Amino acid sequence: MTIAPSDSSTKASDLLTLACWMAGDFSNQKQSFANPQLYAHIHIFFRPLPFEFFSAIGFYSEQVYDHDLWTPYRQGVHKLVDCGDRIYIENYSLKDPILYAGAARELDILKTITAESIQRRYNCSMVFVREDKMFRGSVEPGNECVISRNGRQTYLVSEVEVTEHTWLSLDRGMDIETHEQIWGSTAGPLRFEKRESFAEELYAVSALC
Repeated sequence: MTIAPSDSSTKASDLLTLACWMAGDFSNQKQSFANPQLYAHIHIFFRPLPFEFFSAIGFYSEQVYDHDLWTPYRQGVHKLVDCGDRIYIENYSLKDPILYAGAARELDILKTITAESIQRRYNCSMVFVREDKMFRGSVEPGNECVISRNGRQTYLVSEVEVTEHTWLSLDRGMDIETHEQIWGSTAGPLRFEKRESFAEELYAVSALC
């Protein structure tokens, strides 16, 4: 599904375009196979939630290794918010994530996620701005999205580029005192290509956006 807003389109149509481009199964298979020592083969799934969940467009996401699709190493819930000249994606964690493993591929599991299952990750929203045929996103400013990793307190630096068919991301954790990188890729961004689109699941909400 392709939605290409005209020059007179509203920011709401930009939000819907971003949602349609996000909705899918993304894989970095080409990158991994070309350089397996640096990049594992990973999938990122963004599966649309029912509109009623947030009374807005929302997603459940999973990041998993290709060889172990039932054991995601990262899961989340996301709400898209129109903020005028930019789009915020509010991020939520799952209180008991293992209960929802596989929900990106099995809709029966997806339906079991409720508002009581999640909690807001404050200071960790992603901010997206449209640049022609791409959306560029980064974590909200302030260095306050704090993540504990290996006994260290770090803040998240996240940079994302989204097109209709690709997802490029670079996540790094920086020490809150020294600002040195503690975790994340040192070999450059992960480069994903869309293998399957779930954009048709957004048809039902398109008239509301």
